[in-house]
Amino acid sequence: PNRRPPDRPTKYQNRNGAEHMPKMKTHRGAAKRIKVTGSGRLKRRNANLSHILEKKAPKRKRRLARQSDVDPANASAVRKQLGI
Repeated sequence: PNRRPPDRPTKYQNRNGAEHMPKMKTHRGAAKRIKVTGSGRLKRRNANLSHILEKKAPKRKRRLARQSDVDPANASAVRKQLGI
C-alpha cells in the first residue's frame, strides 16, 4: 500500500533515474552571526554588549564592540554550517 509507483523517481533521483546527493543547506542562524573575511577568517560579534551597560566601563564597551575571531576549536564546525 505504501509503495511508490515504479515510474516515479525517488527523492534522490533525477528524471533519468540517476542518484544524486541532496543539496547542502546553510545553517541560517550561523550565517546571520558569523562573517567570512576576504582572507577566509571567521569573525563574530562579542557577547555582553546588549544590555546592562551602565555598570560596564567605556573601555570595556569599546573592546566588546569590536569583532573577534571564531575560536579555532569551533572554526571547522562553523565552516561546515556555512557550507565553506
